[in-house]
Amino acid sequence: MSATQEHHTHPHEHYFVPAKSRLPILTAFAMFVLVFGSARLFVDMSQNKNSIGEWILLAGFLMLAWVLYVWFAHIIKENQAGLAGPQLNRSYVWGMGWFIFSEVMFFAAFFGALFYVRTFAGPWIGGEGAKGATNMLYEGFKYSWPMLSNPDNSQFTPPQGVIHGMGLPALNTLILIASSFTLTMAHFSLRLNERPQLVRWMLLTVALGIVFLMLQITEYYEAYNHLGLTLASGIYGSTFFMLTGFHGAHVTIGTLMLIVQLLRCQQGHFTEHDHFGFEASAWYWHFVDVVWICLFVFVYLL
Repeated sequence: MSATQEHHTHPHEHYFVPAKSRLPILTAFAMFVLVFGSARLFVDMSQNKNSIGEWILLAGFLMLAWVLYVWFAHIIKENQAGLAGPQLNRSYVWGMGWFIFSEVMFFAAFFGALFYVRTFAGPWIGGEGAKGATNMLYEGFKYSWPMLSNPDNSQFTPPQGVIHGMGLPALNTLILIASSFTLTMAHFSLRLNERPQLVRWMLLTVALGIVFLMLQITEYYEAYNHLGLTLASGIYGSTFFMLTGFHGAHVTIGTLMLIVQLLRCQQGHFTEHDHFGFEASAWYWHFVDVVWICLFVFVYLL
């Protein structure tokens, strides 16, 4: 058999190439509006000014939600039409893997800032170690963690205590761990093609995600109004709200992704062997759970 005949006997696999789309540009613009609104809100809050940042933030969030809805709808239609072959599915796997890796690096930067302040910068300012210098902040300063005192802000009164690892944070930890378990059970049900159990486990997972967000809102309210822990509470307040706030944003995104998968499960989408959309959302949710466990240990307990 000639090389030409062998080539025609084993044709190449077709690779679906989507049409040109403005969705990536719209996504970037929505994220710009979202970040700009957040920055404007934080700056105005630090200056005790009324801010339009929260409205810009809301507009960016609604724009991003709309773009993602349209984008997901396009991909779902392509998948249901049988256009996504093995090569495209491998592209999806690699894309989601690199996306989660980028998120790991994102949180690594914030955890690195926390560790640097606690281990190096704080003790140095307090006069400890070879690079230490005393009285760099004010007379009589002694380093301790958490650093809650902020002497240049006369409006701030240091709280009698901080948010400890017990109470709401511990409860939220149990909730997220439980949600990983229920999501894993949903995955097992999908692979066994047990649709009623799949929907029930997904409903429970989504409910746990929503409860987590509600408890975190309650925690923030308590911190601001009863404990005096705010973004102005020194470096501890800044790192606390940056780490937990960004994690809360990721939980919100993860919950929306799970809601989409729940609706698809109710409509009969996915098969036992073809359900990467479900798996990608599960990967993201388990990643969010691992980040929270790290937050619970290094922010709340230690």
